[in-house]
Amino acid sequence: MKIVVIGGTGLIGSKTVAILRQGGREVVAASPNSGVNTITGRGVKEAVAGAQVVIDLANSPSFEDKAVLEFFETAGRNLLPAETAAGVGHHVALSIVGTDRSDNGYFRAKVTQERLIEASGVPYTIIRSTQFMEFLRGIADEGTKGNTVRLSPGLFQPIAADDVAPLVAEVALAAPRGGIVEIAGPERAPFNEIVARYLKAVGDPREVVRDPEARYFGGRVEEHSLVPLGEARLGRIGLDEWLRRSQGRA
Repeated sequence: MKIVVIGGTGLIGSKTVAILRQGGREVVAASPNSGVNTITGRGVKEAVAGAQVVIDLANSPSFEDKAVLEFFETAGRNLLPAETAAGVGHHVALSIVGTDRSDNGYFRAKVTQERLIEASGVPYTIIRSTQFMEFLRGIADEGTKGNTVRLSPGLFQPIAADDVAPLVAEVALAAPRGGIVEIAGPERAPFNEIVARYLKAVGDPREVVRDPEARYFGGRVEEHSLVPLGEARLGRIGLDEWLRRSQGRA
């Protein structure tokens, strides 16, 4: 079985590639550095030729509204027709829980990506994930003014990259769902509380302030904006365990 992982050298991609290769499968870790560029189209047809599964984990280098929308539109329009021509049997894409419940530009771009996949005719599964624990510092930075981090008390359920990758691999090896699978971390708590726990654990002196009006990368956050509303596959690594691993503690 040939599996192509677009974004195969990134945070989730590199872990997913390693898991899939352990099973003896032919796995192509596709990225611009390996000659596969979904924005220019260079190398895409050659990469997906003979593939049974394509996993799209690529991410936009810019989160600016127009740039991120153009990234996912262009990538989808270069990648999906190439998959159709190659007879790919399963397209797997990593998206975000709550994409259809937020007004931030990145989420709107992911909705566009999802719609392109749904309309492509390629059998597919979309995996919507909650935010990765690895991005907690970036989230805190985005909400910081001076020494204060203002964050919504809306519910948050971050997942570790080490939980995301095996779930992506599992979905990729299963039959296409023709729909959405949601994944999330094992703990659910107010957004501000989780980030405050993280900052305290890493010795960051910034104060986290609960602010119902605080926006998340430009979007409003209601109580359930960022967590699954129904059934979801849950990871096993909680925040404290992830912190121990990331700080090199046993």
